[in-house]
Order: sequence, then C-alpha cells, then structure tokens
Amino acid sequence: MESIKCKYCGGELSKVAMSPMSDWNVEYMWICMNDECDYYTKGWDWMWNRFKVMVSYRYYYNPFHKTDGPFPVTKSSDLKDSIIQ
Repeated sequence: MESIKCKYCGGELSKVAMSPMSDWNVEYMWICMNDECDYYTKGWDWMWNRFKVMVSYRYYYNPFHKTDGPFPVTKSSDLKDSIIQ
C-alpha cells in the first residue's frame, strides 16, 4: 500500500486504532503523529487564543469515509499507544 502523507508537514501518517466507543465509528484512521508538524504545534496557540482551551489537533485521514481534518488532542502522548504497527 502506498503511504499516506500529512498535507501540512509531508510526514507519513500512522495507522491509529479507534476505540469502539468513540464517535468516529471506524476501526482505524491515519493520523500525523509528528510532534514537529506545524499543524499540531501551532494548534495549541490557535485554540487558546480563540477558545481559551488547552488542546491542539493532529491531521487525520479517514479511509472509510474519505474525509480529513483536525483530530483533537490534549497532550502529545494522546493516541500514541493506539498506533497499529
């Protein structure tokens, strides 16, 4: 399978298992886990300046629905234990 790239940093996305209890209703998604990605690093300030919340987001691609966008995270370690090798 061809690797899927982040449209913000160009890094390879990681396959991340989604909890069956999540609202996403999919088995997994592809998510940029690059802690240096501008989309993720700048997201902290953007969310604080607009909504006064300490969260950011990582770029995701949902292969089941062919959608992409921001996946919310509250710390850098979020989702890392759900990466499928």
